[in-house]
Amino acid sequence: MLQLPSGVLKLDEIVHMLNALPFDLTFVDATDTVRYFSQGTDRIFERTKAIIGRKVANCHPPASVHVVEKILSDFKAGSRDQADFWIKMGPRYVLIRYYAVRDAQRTYLGTLEVTQDIAPIQAIEGEKRLLD
Repeated sequence: MLQLPSGVLKLDEIVHMLNALPFDLTFVDATDTVRYFSQGTDRIFERTKAIIGRKVANCHPPASVHVVEKILSDFKAGSRDQADFWIKMGPRYVLIRYYAVRDAQRTYLGTLEVTQDIAPIQAIEGEKRLLD
């Protein structure tokens, strides 16, 4: 059991809960080292366990490394807490969001990357009030 500020969960419950989310998560610690990624059934950007312990700059195409480094630098400096990007990937419309993770004293702990295919969300029209 893991005691959290708002409840108690088993490790197994946390793992499966994170993997059930309809988006991909990757956590990079304060030293820019990849520490975690969720393992949902339909990842947008494939991850292997080989990235755990690697510097995040080594996990991105060379053309985008400077952007990643700028985001992390801004997060560490406290001048930014979020950065968003969106790209078309075939039928997918991918929203990539980076969040600075900070403790109660605003000390930078790392970065959370959240990646989601928002094409199904954008296709929503009208209202749905009943369960099908």
